Amino acid sequence: MPQHVPPELHAARPLRSLEAPHLQGAVAHPRRIVFLSRRDLGNPAAGGSELLVDRLADGLAAHGHQVTLLCGGPAATHRNYRVVSAGGDLGHFLRARGAFARQVGGCDLMVEVCNGLPYLTPLWHRGPTLCLVNHVHTELWGMRFPGPAAGIGRRLEHWALSAAQRDNLLLAVSASTASALGTLGVDRDRIRVVHNGVDAPGARFARSEEPMFLAVGRLVEYKRIDLLLRLWERVRPVTGGRLVIVGDGPERRRLEAMAGPGVVFKGYVSEAEKHRLLCESWLLLHPSAVEGWGLVVTEAAGRATPSIGFDVPGLRDSIVDGVTGALARGESSFAAAWCALALSTERRQAMGQAAALRAERYRWSSTVDGFRVVAAEAVDRHTSGNGPRRPGANRALRPGAAAPSDPPGGNGAGGQSGAEAVALR
Repeated sequence: MPQHVPPELHAARPLRSLEAPHLQGAVAHPRRIVFLSRRDLGNPAAGGSELLVDRLADGLAAHGHQVTLLCGGPAATHRNYRVVSAGGDLGHFLRARGAFARQVGGCDLMVEVCNGLPYLTPLWHRGPTLCLVNHVHTELWGMRFPGPAAGIGRRLEHWALSAAQRDNLLLAVSASTASALGTLGVDRDRIRVVHNGVDAPGARFARSEEPMFLAVGRLVEYKRIDLLLRLWERVRPVTGGRLVIVGDGPERRRLEAMAGPGVVFKGYVSEAEKHRLLCESWLLLHPSAVEGWGLVVTEAAGRATPSIGFDVPGLRDSIVDGVTGALARGESSFAAAWCALALSTERRQAMGQAAALRAERYRWSSTVDGFRVVAAEAVDRHTSGNGPRRPGANRALRPGAAAPSDPPGGNGAGGQSGAEAVALR
C-alpha cells in the first residue's frame, strides 16, 4: 500500500452530539419505536433493507428503546425486539393500519420503510413519523411489472415520497438516494443521510490460490446476474478460475440454465461460509442496476476484497473508483476492469488494503447513533408543529458540494460515517 493515504480513506471523526440542550426525555429519545417494513430478516426473501432494520432495532433496544417491527409474511422471533406479522407479503400493506391499532396500539415514533410500495402512514398515523428510504425504484418498476402496472407503481411511489411525506423527515442510506429524493421534489432540508454499517470481520481466511470471483445477492432481475454470466464467457478465457454465486431467488433456475463452465451456484450460505468466501475471493462482482448502498461491497472491503460494479446509484457511494475497486460505465469496461484486476496482483492487493481501511469507518454502532439523532429530530419537529429546523442541528451539505470527508473534486464516493446525519439544503 502506498504511504500516502487518500483523503477519503481517513477515519471519520467521532460523532459530535447533535442534540440541542432543550431536547431531553421522551421527546429527545422516543421510547416506543415501531418500524413498518415489508419483511422481517427471517423471511427467505430478506435482503439488505431487512438487515438494516434488524441492526437498528437491536441497537435501539440496547439503548433502552422499546422496538416493534410490523411486517408482512413469515417472521422470526428476535431476542431484543418484538415482531408482528400483519399477513401476506402484499396483503399486509392493506392490513397494516388495523394490525397496528389492534396489536401494537401506539408509539412515540413510526418509521415507515418505503421500498417501492408505500404504507401511506401520513394518511392514517397522526404521531411523529420518519420515512426510511434505501433507494428509489424508478427504473426498477419496468423490470418487474408490465407497462401499465409499472407506471402505476412508479407514480404511487413518487407521490408517496414527495407529497404524502411532505411534513416528515426522510432518511436515506446514501448520497445517491438523497439525490434521487431531491429529484422527485422532496425538500432538501427534510432529507437526512445515515449510512449502513457492517460487523467487524473476524479472522481472515487465506486468499484462494486459483482465480476465484464472487457475486452475492438475491437472484432477482435488477441484480443482473445474467449480465455477469454473459461477461464471464468473455473473461474466463483470459483469467481462468471460478465464478461463485451466493444467494437464491426467483431467477435461479433461469440463471443456472444459462451458466457456462466454471460457474458455481451456492444458494443460501451461513454467515461463517459467506465470511470465508469473501476472504478467499479475488474480487467481488456487483452488476446491480441500482442499490441503496450495497452492503456486501462494504462486507467484502472489510476482508480486503475490492469490488467491481457499475457506476449506478448506491455503488458509486460504496465503491471509491480506482481506489477501493472499479466503477464501470458499460459492459465492456466492466469486463476490462475484471480482467485487468485479475491479472494484476499488486494493484488488486493495493485496492483491497484501501478498501479494508475505508470499511473500518462503517460500523452498526455508528449507524444506530446517527439514527437516534434523526429520530429525536423527527419527534421534535412534530411536537413543535414542524417549525424551522434548529440552527446547527445537522451538518449542512449544499447540493453538489463535496461531503466533509471527500477529497477536493471528488464525486462524493468517500461519503460520511454512519453517524453523520446530513441535511441536504
